[in-house]
Amino acid sequence: MSYATSLYLTGAEIGLSLTGLVLLLVAAWGGTKSARLLTMVSVAALIGAAIFSIGLFDRATSEVAGRAFGDLYRADAFGSFAKILIYLASAAVLVVTPRFFAQSGSYRAEYPVLLLFNAVGMGMMVSATDLMTLYIGLEMSSLSSYVLASFLKQDGRSSEAGLKYFVLGALASGIILYGVSLVYGFTGSTNYEGIRAAFETNFSTGALFGVVFVLAGLAFKVSAVPFHMWTPDVYEGAPTPVTAFFASAPKVAAMGMLLRMAMDPFAGEVDSWRQIVIFSALASIVVGALGAIGQQNLKRLLAYSSINNVGFILIGLAAATQAGVAASLTYVAIYVAMTVGSFTALLMLRAPDGTNLETFADISGLSTKRPALAWSLLAVMFSLAGIPPLFGFWGKFVVFQAAVQANLVALAAIGIAASVIGAFYYLKFIKVMFFDEPTREIETTSPLSHWAVLAICVAIISPLGYLLTIPLGEWTAQAAASFVAAM
Repeated sequence: MSYATSLYLTGAEIGLSLTGLVLLLVAAWGGTKSARLLTMVSVAALIGAAIFSIGLFDRATSEVAGRAFGDLYRADAFGSFAKILIYLASAAVLVVTPRFFAQSGSYRAEYPVLLLFNAVGMGMMVSATDLMTLYIGLEMSSLSSYVLASFLKQDGRSSEAGLKYFVLGALASGIILYGVSLVYGFTGSTNYEGIRAAFETNFSTGALFGVVFVLAGLAFKVSAVPFHMWTPDVYEGAPTPVTAFFASAPKVAAMGMLLRMAMDPFAGEVDSWRQIVIFSALASIVVGALGAIGQQNLKRLLAYSSINNVGFILIGLAAATQAGVAASLTYVAIYVAMTVGSFTALLMLRAPDGTNLETFADISGLSTKRPALAWSLLAVMFSLAGIPPLFGFWGKFVVFQAAVQANLVALAAIGIAASVIGAFYYLKFIKVMFFDEPTREIETTSPLSHWAVLAICVAIISPLGYLLTIPLGEWTAQAAASFVAAM
């Protein structure tokens, strides 16, 4: 394949990289006063990259789609679908970010640039078909994430979150790199096809250790139990817009990377890793549900909710079928809308003096002061719980259906039973917002940009979202099919 075609296939990453470099120069010259301009340009760049990925997704089965740079990178419907979610989630978070930092005056021009480079790394992660490409994308995303977590330098919680994320992230990267070295040592290849071919010939104990180390490191990135310990602390301590970003776009990238790794180079050894995934899925559902019950901080509660929802996504991976991959992608797409909506609502909770509110005590009697926001937050939480007729129910339905079709009936049954636990702390929102007396004053207005993002998310997760079931099912099926075909 010619370099021209390879450059075209990586057009989204190249475009975002060039935009980021130009904006970096503008930030150096313009300083903090250029931050809002850079934010608008970055949002436009991310939306443009999403549109480009949509076009590539539609042509994924044509002669244009294929392998770039000697099969270091693969442009297929699977990667394009994940990148569309990544870029749109990043753009949505960037839209609602500036107001959060306005009170402290700490919004700086490098923030949107960091988000752009993070998006470039995530795009590489989901399209990588070589361990070296994967690791480069992973580190590019991780390094900017460490800075974003500690962006509020004057806030001790933010600095602590950044340090914790850096230390544990470095540990996870080291685990992945060690697993990569073992896989390479026992297969003689870093290319996914070469690894799979070598495993079909000889899958030794050493190679099994390599697979386990790689999957363990990736489990850290998706906050799956037992590698979830960093999530509540980092989510609570990081600035709320950064937490919203961590809970959405990087989660999509990490899950896409995990799906591709498990179902491409490690696809021939499903029996070797399926039990690990099943344990992690069930443990994530239970730990996420039980851990959230006693939380009073809403960001910390949403961190456990994220762990809980990762468990349901992993059920689709445990099925290890095309239907399972499609179900996981469907759940991820719905999860992005629910997560962005929940954190946008949280960002709209402010005291009259501009202080950001983030505890249950702060939303007491919210329905009497801001009914539209209260009902929107309630819809998002019920969708996260999987309560019909909200669209979050459909995400759980398809992953359980995929598990049953793969003869994992016990896994589906236990997952359904465990999902009931999570409904308890979501129901707490009704009691606090609609039946408790208000305990503090709440700002009664919010920017139009916040309402626009929240309205879109609520519309998607409402019963209107079921209008997307057919097209979403076709898109995820095509993504899973192209992925499996590429294997």
